[in-house]
Amino acid sequence: MNLVKTSLLSLASTAAKMVTGLAISKALAIYVGPSGLAVVGQFQNFIQIVLTAAKGALDTGVTKYTAEYRDDEARRWRLFGTAARICAVSCTLVAFLLIGAAEPLSRHFLHTGDYAYVMRLFGATIGLFVLNSLLLAILNGLQEIQTYIFVNIVQSALTLVLTTLLIVSLGLDGALIALVTNQSLVLCVVLWKLRHHPVVRVAAFRTAFDREEAIRLSKFALMASISAVAAPLTSILVRDHITRSIGQQEAGYWQAIWYISSVYLTVVTTTLSVYYLPKLSATDDKQALRSEMRNGYAFILPIVMVVAVGVYLAREVVIRVLFTEQFAPMAELFRWMLIGDVVKLASWLVAYLMLAKAMMKSFIATEVIFSASFVLLSMMLTSRFGLVGVTYAHALNYLMYLLAVAVLTRRFWL
Repeated sequence: MNLVKTSLLSLASTAAKMVTGLAISKALAIYVGPSGLAVVGQFQNFIQIVLTAAKGALDTGVTKYTAEYRDDEARRWRLFGTAARICAVSCTLVAFLLIGAAEPLSRHFLHTGDYAYVMRLFGATIGLFVLNSLLLAILNGLQEIQTYIFVNIVQSALTLVLTTLLIVSLGLDGALIALVTNQSLVLCVVLWKLRHHPVVRVAAFRTAFDREEAIRLSKFALMASISAVAAPLTSILVRDHITRSIGQQEAGYWQAIWYISSVYLTVVTTTLSVYYLPKLSATDDKQALRSEMRNGYAFILPIVMVVAVGVYLAREVVIRVLFTEQFAPMAELFRWMLIGDVVKLASWLVAYLMLAKAMMKSFIATEVIFSASFVLLSMMLTSRFGLVGVTYAHALNYLMYLLAVAVLTRRFWL
């Protein structure tokens, strides 16, 4: 399946995710306001970090090696069995931690112990998140794009219904409950779709633990865990800084513009994870890699630029439609946030080479350095320019990141 077809299929999935994300954002804006939106964003970042630990950060490695072992069933089964056992152990440990330390975790991340029950609920349901994620990573590696997209669309629809009902009924509590329970419904879709699958069978997950496969996965686990923890941890630190130095309302505005950015870039992230990672992982020819890179820049980058310009020109309408009049002050954040998003996309197309080619040291170094630099730049620029300074930091940081990853991966594309 080529890039254009994958992108078109991804567009359907993205449309569903966009509608879901925007509708949920609207419900949050109406029922919990900017300050509540900041709390939800904080909890979402916490969930990302916890899920990375619970999954053993194996998603990327499972996708890569499932694609690489496409003609070797024995190695594929060893991969599935090893991944399942690692996930089971890490998930169990994380679940006990969430349940046992629910109150201090709630106080630290949500600034109140009132949501300890949400932490315990998360501990009880986290196994469903992990299983769902593992199965989707395998589907992605098998490059069964149509099945992968179908599952994502149905999951988006179920998430929209459940989350909206809980927000309308319970407000902020409902939003937090939805975040930790929606996988209990959406996993059913994956299991139903895979019930007669010729490759993804229960027997494969019973295969004995394989030390060599575990070592291979550990490289990707380390890279993915750094990436998956660095991004949400950075968001938590920046949001905390905005809350303490400017105010929680302003932290809500930052969360809102971040939501908009995340939603319209979803089509790109879906295409990169569904098409690019398996494709680059299975390609060793330098000329073929160059061709894939050219196709990516020629096809994806112009689309993102056009969408970014459209969002900027319609920013006031976007705020009214997606949020409420309370969020009007966030209009000043759009320009440099969107410029930073275009640069972010350009850097991702190159950075995926580091993942696909297991450039562990380079990947980890860039993730750590540029996560830290974003926090520092945000602190420096918000102290001088106010809230808009965080968007300056966003754009400047991704420009530096693009230059760094281009230099580090030059041997693959020059």
